[in-house]
Amino acid sequence: MDYQFADRVMGLKPSAIREILKYASDPNVISLSAGNPAPEAFPVVPLRECSTAIMKDHPIDALQYSVTEGLPALREDLREILKRGNIYHENDELIITSGAQQIMDLVSKSLLNEGDVVLCEEPSFLGALNTFRSYNARLRGIPLQNDGLDLIELEKALREEKRAKFLYIIPNFQNPTGITTSWEKRKEIYRLAQEYDILIIEDNPYGELRFAGEPISAIKTLDTDNRVLYCGTFSKIVSPGMRVGYAVCGNELIQKMVVCKQGQDVHTNIWSQMVIHRFLTHYDLSEHLTALRTIYRNKYTIAEEALAPYQELMPYRAIEGGLFIWCTLPDSIPMLDFCAAAVKECKVCAVPGNAFYTDDTMPCQSFRINYSSPTDEELAEGIHRLGELAKGWKDRG
Repeated sequence: MDYQFADRVMGLKPSAIREILKYASDPNVISLSAGNPAPEAFPVVPLRECSTAIMKDHPIDALQYSVTEGLPALREDLREILKRGNIYHENDELIITSGAQQIMDLVSKSLLNEGDVVLCEEPSFLGALNTFRSYNARLRGIPLQNDGLDLIELEKALREEKRAKFLYIIPNFQNPTGITTSWEKRKEIYRLAQEYDILIIEDNPYGELRFAGEPISAIKTLDTDNRVLYCGTFSKIVSPGMRVGYAVCGNELIQKMVVCKQGQDVHTNIWSQMVIHRFLTHYDLSEHLTALRTIYRNKYTIAEEALAPYQELMPYRAIEGGLFIWCTLPDSIPMLDFCAAAVKECKVCAVPGNAFYTDDTMPCQSFRINYSSPTDEELAEGIHRLGELAKGWKDRG
């Protein structure tokens, strides 16, 4: 059969990360390409106990349909947690989603018309970019500096793009660069959003994984006019497989997202929501997060030690949290060829940096590695192989 695909998906390409992960399934390949949490970070025993208790005491509730907005008890848990961080405000509402990725789809379906513009960091999270593309939006990337968006370029884009619907931003330990937006820039980004009347999508999947430095308040804490849609998830702090995320914004936008969600999956997996609720109410979340930060601090130290001998060939941006390290090759080493050779010759997967650009044909000398999911031994060995590959490439001239 000759399938006639919809116009909105004709230009979509397979995720470069997912394509690379095909190689990662080879047991001989060291994967530094995934965005997975560390296996030792999963609270397996508590989650087993939570699930057992739910299926013993409330089996029908866990197996029956539920409300689209999300499990009421979990929504109340989240309101209380977010209020403590001044993220949930009086006129806000909250929806539980199937991971934070679904938020990008729901807000796109709610707001984007064909030809509208989405402003985003350059580079940015590929999953979100592809979602925006699927609604035939045009992406305009704003270059990143060491402390966040280039504000001059942001204001220029806001002036020029009359059909800009929202700004998508990952302020904490950005994917893929690891950059954290400074408080000064967060305030200015919000001010510009007010001046040019644009919505901010604040995606914060990694904020709780800070293992160094001082926390910075969310942009949402500045929100006085329902201008910030805050996105959170349990994927990086409890389990990505459970697919539980949440969005907070003004009631009008959330209610439109609720209607859109009803046409997608009716509601987020209710068993997962019940497990998360029980975990939050029967276990110490702060203690769990402290343990996670220790795990990631130790793994990042291993990565830094492995990268140190190759600092001149593969300089990287130091991070204070999150899951990713952004390395940059000298101009004499073609990045795409390097990443291909890493897989084929060295059995190491890293993600080419251009995969995260609004136009993946743009010049790019950087690549992303994930330090959280490999074992400590694999992490050190994988970085060593990449470094030796770069060294040999440079020696060949």
